[in-house]
Amino acid sequence: MRTSTSQLITATLFCSLIFSSSAQTKTYSSEVYDTVVMNGRVMDPETQTDRVANVGIQQGQIARITSDNIKGKQLIDAQGLVVAPGFIDIHSHTPTRLGEHLSVLDGITTQLDLEAGSYPPTSYGYQYRGGAQLHYGSSVGHFAIRGLVMEGASQSYFFDETGFITLGGDMWRKQATSAQVEAMRKHLRNGLDLGGLGIGVLLDYMTEAVSESELSMIFATAAEYDKPVYVHVRRGMPGDPTGLDEIIALAESHGVATLICHITHSAMGGIEEWLAKIDAANARGARITTETLSYLAGGTSIAADVFVNRDWRAIFDIEYEDVQWVPTGEWLDEERFLRYQRDYPTSSINHHYVKEDWLLKALAWPGMMVSTDALPAFDIDVKTNPNIAGTYAQFLGRYVRELKVMSLMEGLRRITLLPAQWLALASDDFSRKGRIQVGADADIVIFDAGKISPQAQYGDPYKASQGIHHVLVGGRPVVTDGEQVEGRYPGKHLLAPTVR
Repeated sequence: MRTSTSQLITATLFCSLIFSSSAQTKTYSSEVYDTVVMNGRVMDPETQTDRVANVGIQQGQIARITSDNIKGKQLIDAQGLVVAPGFIDIHSHTPTRLGEHLSVLDGITTQLDLEAGSYPPTSYGYQYRGGAQLHYGSSVGHFAIRGLVMEGASQSYFFDETGFITLGGDMWRKQATSAQVEAMRKHLRNGLDLGGLGIGVLLDYMTEAVSESELSMIFATAAEYDKPVYVHVRRGMPGDPTGLDEIIALAESHGVATLICHITHSAMGGIEEWLAKIDAANARGARITTETLSYLAGGTSIAADVFVNRDWRAIFDIEYEDVQWVPTGEWLDEERFLRYQRDYPTSSINHHYVKEDWLLKALAWPGMMVSTDALPAFDIDVKTNPNIAGTYAQFLGRYVRELKVMSLMEGLRRITLLPAQWLALASDDFSRKGRIQVGADADIVIFDAGKISPQAQYGDPYKASQGIHHVLVGGRPVVTDGEQVEGRYPGKHLLAPTVR
């Protein structure tokens, strides 16, 4: 039987397509990923994906999400566990080895100090110079620039190899001259050029020192670069929104994206009024957001301005007996408070004044993010607050699972996608974080939604959270089976150098 030329061509093309398809299938199915997370409940807050799947990781990024069986050099069995984006802590003060250890065990893959910041931002995290297990970075610290300009101080952060900064002196108490304000402007520009993730302003720590013109200069400089400002607002009497009104006015007049730090701890019983004011400003076109903590006490220096120069008992509506000295966890009285303040001015206190009802009202706000506000931790024999070890387990365990304040997907959105979206205003790095999607950075936390809970508490702050099984940073495990992996440092110093 004769075969026509057209039949031969058709047969050849058919065979070619079959061969091509088989070759592609073979190549695709035989690809070996660096790591495969198998059979986990994959939850992505941006796409609302919530399904059991396998996640293939290659060269630090998520390369595939599929129901198919895929191969990996390293396999992680996540059956029965949630596979979520790594938690992004936008407000932490503990870029230390101990802080890092506890942070990754609480699911944190990115740890930032945006409230205080540092100057220059390239000097932030000196203990991570040999490598970090998590990503880290800071805003440009206005307080450090103020110290440099007004006192010639060269300390770039709250602490460095030489010790802690003191909260006395001209930088905290005295108003700057116009020449000094202009000098600060130059340093702020330099810090943003070096990659600072916006500008951090500790306004409440220098309430009488920072003039309207200096504060306006800070917002004007941020506007030049279209970078965010992060502010600890000036504190008044309980619930007084005057400090918030000041910042809203500046954010609107300069068109600057602005984050109000730990709003619950500043607004207190006025939290609903404060959030309503932010909503109204945003309806007018402002870009203002905020965050809260999942633990109720405030933690700060015993020599902070509010405890030295103001009536802190009236401001916080508490007494000496409501204050703990952080190094030992002991509860204070007037004599010991004043003695420790005199003899140990760089030490910290926890002051217990926040009501859970305020926090519940804050969490009801759809844009509310959650941060640690963790104090510096260097040694397990010197205590700090439990925020450092249990913030996200506390949030997901108590407020999401037990109190059902929001769904698990929404809870994850508050601590992954929301901070990533906000921080994309500061750096393109964050457009790939806070998501479980192909092409996203493989910063991943794998946890048991039914068991995640904190063990850290006031007076016993260093107990690791329960229910967190694995944490990957840049695709590399830094926590395996609930244990930190020593000697693996995939974290990056996140900077956003500006091209001018």
